[in-house]
Amino acid sequence: MMESQVDRSLLEKIADLIGKPVGAFNIRKDSGCDGRQSTEHIQITGKEDKPGIDIRIKAGTVGETCHIPVIITKPGIEEMVYNDFYIGENCDVEIVAGCGIHNCGAETSRHDGIHTFYVGKNSRVHYTEKHYGDGDGTGGRIMNPQTVVYLEEGASIRMDTTQIRGIDSTKRDTKIVCGKGAEAVITERLLTHGDQVAESDMEIVLDGEDAKGRVISRSVAQDRSSQVFYPRMVGNAQCFGHVQCDSIIMGNAKIRSIPAITANCTEAQLIHEAAIGKIAGDQLLKLETLGLTEEEAEDCILKGFLA
Repeated sequence: MMESQVDRSLLEKIADLIGKPVGAFNIRKDSGCDGRQSTEHIQITGKEDKPGIDIRIKAGTVGETCHIPVIITKPGIEEMVYNDFYIGENCDVEIVAGCGIHNCGAETSRHDGIHTFYVGKNSRVHYTEKHYGDGDGTGGRIMNPQTVVYLEEGASIRMDTTQIRGIDSTKRDTKIVCGKGAEAVITERLLTHGDQVAESDMEIVLDGEDAKGRVISRSVAQDRSSQVFYPRMVGNAQCFGHVQCDSIIMGNAKIRSIPAITANCTEAQLIHEAAIGKIAGDQLLKLETLGLTEEEAEDCILKGFLA
């Protein structure tokens, strides 16, 4: 396949995942910058001291979206980028990050990124992060995202992360610190297959009075893949936190789920739940009686579980 065809194919798949970048955006391809566009309320500038960008969103910005897709199409590229987001007070915005690797060679392609969010008082942020990988090469497709969020009083972030197949190895580190009345909700969806490896390390620190945190993790491990989840909720004040991890295990896969809750205040209310199991036989049977094959029934169940 010619490079232009690969680029177009991968761009189309990324667009399907995150939507077309409209408004403020920064498009990066193979460690370069294909395009950067600011708007009246969202300013995007490149860093001078290290790879990455600064995104500054003016106070009072409502209803705007910022896209920051990354596309790697050449084997052997390994990069680390630093993206910092400064969200002013009283904002309501959406930030979308889509990362795609197409590797048809023998060398490893790797993208590591550190995203740090500073969210002002009473602002709301919806952050979506989706990873995609393909290519028929023997080289690895690796992504290691790190996300750090600081929420000021009354601020909130809804963080949705998705990685369905395609990425051979990933280690995701997430930390959110919540101030007074702040709220953080993380929803994670993951499917691994073959010999893929995934590790997710999350920590929500509820520092302020009446802060709230919630983690919802849903994963599927197939074939010989392995997954490790370590979600932690720390209550340092009067607060509420809930951690929920549900996983489906198939084939010869391995899953470890290690939720932890820590209360450093008598007024902290923290809950954790974790479940790992296979697809129930009666669910498969019911769908098969409706005319689906066993493979089609499994696929239907998995899509619903990860929806």
